[in-house]
Amino acid sequence: MEPGWGIRDRDSRKQILAHVEGLSSSQLRSGDSWRFEYFTPTFAVFHFPTPRDASKSPGWLRGNELSRVQANPQSPIPASNMLNPQQRAAIDYCDGPLLVLAGAGSGKTRVITEKIAHLVKRKNLSASKIAAITFTNKAAREMRERVGKLLHGPAAEGLTVCTFHALGLKFLQIEHARANLRRGFSVLDADDSQGLIKELAPKGIKNDALWALQSLISRAKNEGLTPEQAADTSAGPREREAAQIYAAYQKRLGAFNAVDFDDLIRLPLQILEGDDAVRAAWQERIRYLLLDEYQDTNTAQYRLVRALAGERGMFTAVGDDDQSIYAWRGANPENLGELSRDYPKLKVIKLEQNYRCGRRILRVANALIANNAHLFEKKLWSEAAEGPPIRVLECRDDEHEAERVAAEIVHLAEKHKARWNEFAVLYRGNHQSRALEKALRIARVPYHLSGGTAFLERAEVKDLLAYLRLINNPDDDAAFLRIVNIPRRDIGATSLEKLGQAAGLRHLSMFRAAQHDSVLGELSARPASALAGFVNLVRELKRTADRTAAADLVDQLIERIGYADHIGAQIKEPELRARRIGNLKELSEWFRAMQKDGAAGDLAAQLALLTHGDRDDAGNAVRLMTLHSAKGLEFRFVFIVGVEEGSFPHEASVDEGRLDEERRLMYVGITRAKEQLALSFTRRKRRFGEIIANDPSRFLAELPPTDLHWSGRDAEQDEVQRKEVASSSIAKLAALFDD
Repeated sequence: MEPGWGIRDRDSRKQILAHVEGLSSSQLRSGDSWRFEYFTPTFAVFHFPTPRDASKSPGWLRGNELSRVQANPQSPIPASNMLNPQQRAAIDYCDGPLLVLAGAGSGKTRVITEKIAHLVKRKNLSASKIAAITFTNKAAREMRERVGKLLHGPAAEGLTVCTFHALGLKFLQIEHARANLRRGFSVLDADDSQGLIKELAPKGIKNDALWALQSLISRAKNEGLTPEQAADTSAGPREREAAQIYAAYQKRLGAFNAVDFDDLIRLPLQILEGDDAVRAAWQERIRYLLLDEYQDTNTAQYRLVRALAGERGMFTAVGDDDQSIYAWRGANPENLGELSRDYPKLKVIKLEQNYRCGRRILRVANALIANNAHLFEKKLWSEAAEGPPIRVLECRDDEHEAERVAAEIVHLAEKHKARWNEFAVLYRGNHQSRALEKALRIARVPYHLSGGTAFLERAEVKDLLAYLRLINNPDDDAAFLRIVNIPRRDIGATSLEKLGQAAGLRHLSMFRAAQHDSVLGELSARPASALAGFVNLVRELKRTADRTAAADLVDQLIERIGYADHIGAQIKEPELRARRIGNLKELSEWFRAMQKDGAAGDLAAQLALLTHGDRDDAGNAVRLMTLHSAKGLEFRFVFIVGVEEGSFPHEASVDEGRLDEERRLMYVGITRAKEQLALSFTRRKRRFGEIIANDPSRFLAELPPTDLHWSGRDAEQDEVQRKEVASSSIAKLAALFDD
């Protein structure tokens, strides 16, 4: 183990902490020869190649005592990591089921990655027998990178770090026959799924009703119910109708040799719970499970974990019931409590020390969340600096609020010499970004809007993926229907309907039906000829795919079908056209960056698992995002806007009895802030053409008054702040004229 060099402060034991927390991660790692490793309130550890290089450390270290820290090779935790006692206990305990209650900013990811290394190095468990499950591909990728720094070479081979859905996909690719699937099955995205459901739903169904129908089917799947079970447990005519369509929908998926996202959990669960031999084999394949963000699991995911862990319960589940904010998509924080009932010997360890937020921010967050009932009691604490009061900005309307926030950002950036990416503005709904975007543009502040059209949701990207799906799986009717007329081939809806009927009568997919002369003979000459040409094209591409790398296949596909010309014919604006064509090139790069081997269609299935957050690279820009999107992130300066009744908490959530979840969402927002936090609300709002009065959110009344500074209630402090902001704004304007 490499030794480290420690810096101990002579005068103030807390001074190092203050200095270190004031530096960004990029600053901490910017030196050529030194590397920041860890710090406590009294000690900071760095690595230098030689003692002489310590002289190149940041200026604030001068005058402090430099001492050698020798790592103990016999210690299960390297000394340089300096984990706190609770973190160390969570890593060391490997003898049974473990629940780690990890508060915001308490180092849960570090615990998971260090535990993986501990299992391999100290417990001699092969990495191939370990699976770490996350909720986003971004989190999985970051975790995999961090583990890679702890385990090198063969030691890390075979380790599984992925999302629940990716694990389900892997399971079905291995056990496809047991799920009545053929090799190379397709994974339908939400749009494809909705299109199939719409075909089966009553004619003329409205979009809201269609969405509700799709949600009911998804909910049944997330509870692990078959169509028959959904029918048996249905309550009322809407659920009975949904159960009937669910049954027809699954039959259609089976005919297409396809699954949807929910099936990636439901089908493995169904197999594991119903087949003792398969369950035993997979429990042997995965000897230890690590589960991140456990409070976000739904019923089916919990049952999947239980089936994989078995009675021995060799797992570590990491979660925080105070950060459960996804009930609307099926998450069940009660799963944390279910663990103790299903595993009576469950050990619980609490991570309560926060390494992110100032003490005042934590105190405010703790006071807020204390109004919720708790499965497990915990209270976050920090040895960081106290931090300034939480500012509460009272604004006239949305535009005034946006202008004030923009001015505050400019002021703080000037005052603290901060980068734009150290700021985040959070809100309850995406519509709240519009005024903020306008104000930031006027202030010439770069911003990045999270939640725009996801890369994989862009039409041109979905078109090419549909081609890959059909090349890989000729029975994928959803892919066939999407691209049979892209680029335009003049195959009308009437012809496609006739083709579908003929395919149904012959128990064939539409693509295979289109290969029969007898079927084409039932169509008029022009669409029949076009379909024959399309079939030959796909066959040719299939032959190419068998001997061509996926990325090269994408490039050839774009060229072969003339897709760039197709975009050019649709879009006349040069800039937009160039951007859309650029997306095609980026898709090819995605494939190139992924696994080197494997069929194109398999990779397309993997790509279907990616989310917008995986590609959400903001660069040096202020982040604008919903509170839900901010979970797992942290920023030096945070603004939460729209903190008023009806907006936050959301009116519908209050009506539906989900106030506790809204409060947890506020808690998540508050704990994103490292140094400074501002909350703003408006006195009036335009709604449906009317001006209505707003009241401050009830959440503001739940915060400690002594930790808040309300603008307008302290004339002296308000005047100081006003002058500082005005000075920054003038400097900004002067800079504009210097451009």
